[in-house]
Amino acid sequence: MSTETVNTGTTALPLAPGDWALDPLHSSVGFVIRHLGISKVRGRFNDFTAALRVGETLADVEVTATVEIASIDTGNADRDAHVKQEDMLDVARRPRMTFRSTAITGSGEDWTMAGDLTIGDVTRPITFAVEFDGVREFPGTGSRHAGFEATGELSRKEFGLGFGAGMLGDTVKIQLDMQFVEPSS
Repeated sequence: MSTETVNTGTTALPLAPGDWALDPLHSSVGFVIRHLGISKVRGRFNDFTAALRVGETLADVEVTATVEIASIDTGNADRDAHVKQEDMLDVARRPRMTFRSTAITGSGEDWTMAGDLTIGDVTRPITFAVEFDGVREFPGTGSRHAGFEATGELSRKEFGLGFGAGMLGDTVKIQLDMQFVEPSS
C-alpha cells in the first residue's frame, strides 16, 4: 500500500489513513527517575500495547496505549519486587497505566501530543514532545513502518505516588520509542 498524505489543513502528515499496528519488537517504554538527588535510575516496562489510528485530518488521529505496571524492569529483580509492593506502586491496586491522546499538533519531524494519562484511578493531562522519524519499508516483507520518539514528564505526587520522598525524585521522565506498521489494503 502506498503512503497517502493526510491533509491537516496547513500540515501534511505522511501516513496512510487506517489503524497502524504496533511493532512491539522495535518499540519500548522507558523511564528515568532521580535517586537521592545525585543519580538516575533507568527502567522500562516490558508489557505494553499501543495503537495509532490515522484519520482523514490531524484532528482525527488518535493514539492509545496501555502499560502493565507489574512489567517494570530496572535491571534489579530485588528492587523491582519492592517497587511493586503496596507501599510503593501497589500493582494490585494500580495494575496498569493507560494513555489516550486528546490533541496532536506540529509538522515535519517535530510534533506535540497532548493526552490523558491514567495510573490506577487518577487521570491527569500529560504532553509529549514527539519526533517523527519517517516511514520506511521493511526489507523482505514490503510492509511499511513509521517510527516515533516521544518524551514527557510526570509528577509522581499528582498521581498519588508520593512514596520515597527524599529518596526518589518527584519527576519521572518518560521515553518512548515506537514503530507502527501501516495497514494493509
